[in-house]
Order: sequence, then structure tokens, then C-alpha cells
Amino acid sequence: MRERREALFLAHRMPYPPDKGDKIRSWRLLQRLARHFDVHVAAFVDDPDDFRHRAVLEGVAASVTLARLDRRFATARSAGGFITGEALSLGYYRDRDMRSRVAALRARPLAVEVAFSSTMAQYLGLPHGTASAPRVVDLCDADSEKWRSYARRKSFPMSSVYEREGRLLACAERDIINAADAAFAVSPAEAAVLQSIDAVARVVDWVGNGVDTDYFTPGGARPADAGGDVVFTGAMDYWANVDAVSWFAREAWPLVRARRPDATFAIVGARPTLAVEALAAVPGVIVTGRVDDVRPYLLRAKAAVAPLRVARGVQNKVLEAMAAGVPVVATTDAAEGLDAEAGRHYLSADEPKDFADAVVGLLGDGGASRKIADAARELVVCSFGWDARLDRFDAVLGRVGAL
Repeated sequence: MRERREALFLAHRMPYPPDKGDKIRSWRLLQRLARHFDVHVAAFVDDPDDFRHRAVLEGVAASVTLARLDRRFATARSAGGFITGEALSLGYYRDRDMRSRVAALRARPLAVEVAFSSTMAQYLGLPHGTASAPRVVDLCDADSEKWRSYARRKSFPMSSVYEREGRLLACAERDIINAADAAFAVSPAEAAVLQSIDAVARVVDWVGNGVDTDYFTPGGARPADAGGDVVFTGAMDYWANVDAVSWFAREAWPLVRARRPDATFAIVGARPTLAVEALAAVPGVIVTGRVDDVRPYLLRAKAAVAPLRVARGVQNKVLEAMAAGVPVVATTDAAEGLDAEAGRHYLSADEPKDFADAVVGLLGDGGASRKIADAARELVVCSFGWDARLDRFDAVLGRVGAL
């Protein structure tokens, strides 16, 4: 039997607990990598509460290196990009101590080095520098395009800042893709966006997100004391989520309440901003803050909404609701990458009235609601299991000679 080799896995956010989109994905990638290698993990921690989960990572990895990300210092580092002319995101995650600790790990006889997100690729010497092992980067979404989307939603001066970030980050993504042994995104659509960046000379692969269909499953009692008739789940300090629930609560939700005066809408997610907390003053809106388990809120709901106006890749919140048997109303952007059929697996809406009509319809027609929920559940069970999705990750590792 061949002796197990070693691998390095870097993440811009501690991969556990898997309670938000990027952490779910990084946790699953780490678990799959640990099937094949003794993995050395190095990650930043932006939520001090996550440190209490260190033992979980140590149970999976050969070693764990965690560095507290102080947002004040990170923001100051980031601002230096205005002087150096680089993307602000790169400076935000540039830490001298992390660099030295990763350098020590890279001196080991590694079979492969994996960076989760473009911001961590710099620790692998990308786009410049050398390596003794293949370097693989999960770019996840096309972040450069995300910043450009933010720019279109913001007013001056932030629109200019975001436009600059999109432009410079696209250059960084190009250089990473061209220098890495392999780079992949979360969906064919995101891979195509990255591939279209000017002067990209390498193929961008994709490894899709999945969902734990055993963990998120229909059935069981619907708790009467948790959540609302309609639910949104997600990290509530993430701008795209804040924008989504603010737009829905202000524009579409009053139209729902006009027809269903007793309906309730639960916004479920950690670290709600002041703007999100203020939505609790809207009639029928509940803001929960952090919860230990989102499943009771999904089980209680008759509909889940994904009113994201800026979205990249595959939305875990949509997959989880579908797996839990909750019919979903989503914007066109939020449904991207699902390979699902609007009207059959979910309801599509991009305007307030259309969202309200769809939600009211689900609240009032149990038969139609059940039909959509069942079709969506069947879709995720057949096509979005993590094991099958991560087979593509194994194929990437195989192509660079790691497996």
C-alpha cells in the first residue's frame, strides 16, 4: 500500500462551521482532499467564535494553521492598493505572519497545493514565483464581474471604487489562471466569464456546488415557534444578501401583505447589519440573527425567496431550500447555474409584483406548491449530491498529476 502523501489547503475563511456558501464549499473540498492526502490547512478566521471549532478541523487535517483576521488592519492593508495600483481584495488578505507560516508548510514534500479563492493564490507564489508541487486554484465565482455588478448598483464615489476593483481583479484572475497548473470555478457559466477575460490562455474548469440531501430533507414536524411563512437564509452582513432582503421587504413584501395580511417573512442569518435589523419594523418581517440550525426555519416556511439582484455562481441557499422540500421563488441571477427549469423546479421573478404574485400563489395553493417542491427535491437528489459533484475535483487533481 502506497504511503499517504501530503497536500496544502489554503482558505480565506476558516472552512468550519459550514454555515455560509463559501465555507460549505471549502469544507467539502477539504473533506475530499483529505480522502487522498494528509492535508495541512491554513486559513484566516474572521469570526472569533469559529475558533471553538478548531478541533473539528484537526480531526480531518494533518495540521491546522489559523490566523485571526483583524478587519481594521485588513482594511488598512487593503487601502494600500490605491497607492500600489493593485486590487484592494489582495491587500486585504496579505498578512506577513500567514506568509511565513505558509512558506514553512510549502517547504514540505507536498503532492499538491490548493488555494481556495483568488485572494489566497498569492500565498502559492501566484502569479509569480515557483513551486515544487502542482498549484490548483478554486476561483469559485468570477469576483471581478461581481465587483462590476456592485458598481452598477452604487452611486459615486463607491461606483468608481467597485469598478476599479473589478478591472484590477480581472487582471489578477487572468494572471492566476495563466500561471496555475489548474484553475476552476463553481459553474460552467462562471468558468466562461473567467475564460473570456482578455489574454487568458489556459482552460478554466468547473466544479459545481452540491447539497447534503440527507441533512436537508423534507418531513418532520413544522415548528410553530420558529420563523415565518416565507424565509430567506444567508449571511446577513454580505452586501448582496442585504440588498436582496431590503429590496424584497420594501418593494415586494407589502404587496404580499396586502393580500395575505397575516403572512410572515423570516430573515435568517448571522451578523445582520443595521439596515437588515431595521427591516424588523416592516409589518410581518422577522429578523432572527444567527441560528444554530436553519432547518426548522425551512420546515416552517411555505416558500423560500432568493431575491438577489447581484449573484454569481450557484446559490447554496437555493439548493438547501429545494432539498428541504420548500418551493423557491428566485431572480434570474439567483437561479444561474442550477440547470433547473423555471415554472417546474422553481418560480422565477425579477420585479416586485411578479415576486408578490409568486409568493402569494405558493402560500395559497398547496397542490401547486407541492408539485414544484417535489420536482426540485428530485432535481437536487439526482444532480447535486456532493460526492458526484466532487468527482470533478478529483479529475482536476488527476490532470495535474496529484492523483
